[in-house]
Amino acid sequence: MTRQTYLFLFLFICSFSFAQNGKIVNRILAQVGDNIILLSDVENQKLQAKQADMEIGENFSCSVLEQLMIQELLVNQAKLDSIFVSDEQVDAEMENRLRIIEKDMGGREKLEEFYGKTTSQIKDEFRSVIKDRILSQEMERAITTDISVTPKEVAHFFESLPKDSVPFINMKLSFQQIVIYPDINQDDKKRAYNELKEVKDLILNEGKSFETMARIHSDDPGSAAQGGKIAASRGMMVPQFESTVFNLKVGEVSEIIETQYGYHIIKLMSRKGDDYECLHILNMPEFSNDAINMASIQMEKCFAQLNQNEITWEEAVIKYSNDERTQQNFGIITNPITGDQLWDMEDLNQVDQQIYLLTDAMEKGDITSPNLYVDIYERKQGIRIVRLMERYEPHIANLKDDYTLIKSAAENNKKQNSMGSWIDSKISNAFIRVDESYQDCEFSHQWFAEPNKQ
Repeated sequence: MTRQTYLFLFLFICSFSFAQNGKIVNRILAQVGDNIILLSDVENQKLQAKQADMEIGENFSCSVLEQLMIQELLVNQAKLDSIFVSDEQVDAEMENRLRIIEKDMGGREKLEEFYGKTTSQIKDEFRSVIKDRILSQEMERAITTDISVTPKEVAHFFESLPKDSVPFINMKLSFQQIVIYPDINQDDKKRAYNELKEVKDLILNEGKSFETMARIHSDDPGSAAQGGKIAASRGMMVPQFESTVFNLKVGEVSEIIETQYGYHIIKLMSRKGDDYECLHILNMPEFSNDAINMASIQMEKCFAQLNQNEITWEEAVIKYSNDERTQQNFGIITNPITGDQLWDMEDLNQVDQQIYLLTDAMEKGDITSPNLYVDIYERKQGIRIVRLMERYEPHIANLKDDYTLIKSAAENNKKQNSMGSWIDSKISNAFIRVDESYQDCEFSHQWFAEPNKQ
């Protein structure tokens, strides 16, 4: 998470905390139409920037105030244009922000203790603030959605960059894969169900600790080490899991339920409104030795056909791969962090370290021999072959090798210019008032009726 994201996430939660503790004597700093911006809005961002170790320059407060004023312009226009934001969007965004803050603070209980309110109360307090933020984002998207750049504009943008501003590109790689996941049959599922049933009997009939059983038996790497503990809110978990949680009484252990991940038992620890804490044990069905051997035989056959040029890579993907995420895309592995086909070393280390180890000494177009593979998203084990699609060595950016990257930068620049023009046009027709203590700010836009700021 970037420092800027960290700062923004805290903005909405902290604003009432300072007013509540009396640390800021609030006053109105600016008014845009009918909406006001308070000193606390700016000071809270400044405090959080310090906590995130961001550098705070002389113009920091001015920049924050200007961004808040721009947001008010966007929100006003969004309401005029009847842009709709659903309660589900707001709740999902709120939950996402709280989840990140909780992780930083050490859990939901510490979050509630720090702010002196329950999570539900915090959500109620800031739902309108989050909604306005989403409205401003949707309005900005509507203004810039149709903006694109031609090849000529891309070239002009690149040529206009100062030489010392042309970026240095680290090594980038792209990959394709063919994956065969062994079939999980009914016998495999029955075996997993019965294993979990035995664990449940130990808990209910022999008094074994649920937490201890989770640490020993659960296949969920995210919660097993914590005794199966999960703290969540409505909408965070898969439907089968969540419906079970909300039908349990505190202290009750559920029947065995099935989700796409496998079989679960759940013990409800506490519930407040939409927020809950539970323990769970997951048992994932495992394929038989015969199934993995069959997958290996199939992949060896695929590998041999590719090496002997009896089949093209594209044909092999269609014929052999059963990986849903890559089968329809010639096996191309998309970088989930950037949404791009290219990967850098940092992203690879976070997502799939095995790929780099397998392909480090390979040339473009080379393929690996079949290897065991674990999908980190579905937690499934399979056999795969990886193909090095492209390797771009570290270099100064150029139009030939980095056209997509430069095009994206040119498009963003054009969108920023378009937004700047839109903001200037709205300022000229809106009621704007800025506190005199901020009228010497070096704003990016002309917020005052007179150039001399009188």
